[in-house]
Amino acid sequence: MRLQKILVSILALGLMAGASGVSGAAKAERWDMPLAYSGSNFHSVTAAEFGKCVTTGTGGDIEIITHPSGSLIKGADIKRAVQTGQVPIGERLLSGHQNENAIFGFDSVPFLATSFDDSDRLWAAAKPSIEKTLAAQNLTLLYAVPWPPQGLYFKREINSISDMAGVKFRSYNNTTTRLAELTGMLPVVIEAAEISQAFATGVVESMISSGATGYDRKIWESLTHFYEVDSWLPRNYIMVNSGVWNSTSQAHQNVIRACAELAEYAGTWRSKEYTGFTLAGLRAGGMQVQAAGARLKGELQDVGATMTQDWLNATGAEGQAIVDAFKATQ
Repeated sequence: MRLQKILVSILALGLMAGASGVSGAAKAERWDMPLAYSGSNFHSVTAAEFGKCVTTGTGGDIEIITHPSGSLIKGADIKRAVQTGQVPIGERLLSGHQNENAIFGFDSVPFLATSFDDSDRLWAAAKPSIEKTLAAQNLTLLYAVPWPPQGLYFKREINSISDMAGVKFRSYNNTTTRLAELTGMLPVVIEAAEISQAFATGVVESMISSGATGYDRKIWESLTHFYEVDSWLPRNYIMVNSGVWNSTSQAHQNVIRACAELAEYAGTWRSKEYTGFTLAGLRAGGMQVQAAGARLKGELQDVGATMTQDWLNATGAEGQAIVDAFKATQ
């Protein structure tokens, strides 16, 4: 029912835009949209559909073209590129920018939100802070989609934290670097587009990520074990340069907002459906997929408690308010 309402709204807004005389080939704009992940990844598929929705809804006045796999701009540089107007729009994992502002790491606090329902409640609690922070950086948030729960990948059996000592671990934000430090692993910064090559060449031997990432990158060609620890559900965020956004007509803004709502709904649904599918795909590839043992899970919970306090210390009252608001909904 909600999906039908969104689609009707987009159609109505598109007709209004055309009727108001906004549409016209002379005013057509091309918005190149860099993406960090492969074109087959569900986030990229959702972004491509969002682009088509906007293009159709604005009568072709705004054409959004997606560029997956870091082919236009590397993942770590996408946020800055949108901020500075190098590109008008882009997708980024904001937790990769905790060094700018620790508040961006709210969705990667270990074991705070470990399910899709918890993730939604945490996002509702954090959204005002995230929007305010992005606005101060010349960015307007359009939508956000969660990844499936994160698990641990290794090339051998792991039963305790002591088994992780010295393992080269893929890091992509402050949280994963800190996780490596607390478990005795060696953090190596690797962007999403470089994962396959990094594992194939032995640059890294382990990572924490969703089943989706492992499946998309055929990680079974290099690794053997995936442990379901459901540590957190990070989000990808679609942001537009605020200068570009403010110069966009109200009619077209309405269309884009409606398309963004549809994309967030569809992307979240895909994430949920993709969870079981990709874990089955890892098994089919030959990997051992299993829940972490009691000892390993208990030790990781202790690490998570330390990291949660680290994040609260870094974010102060703002972070505590997010956690309190989230816990009040449980």
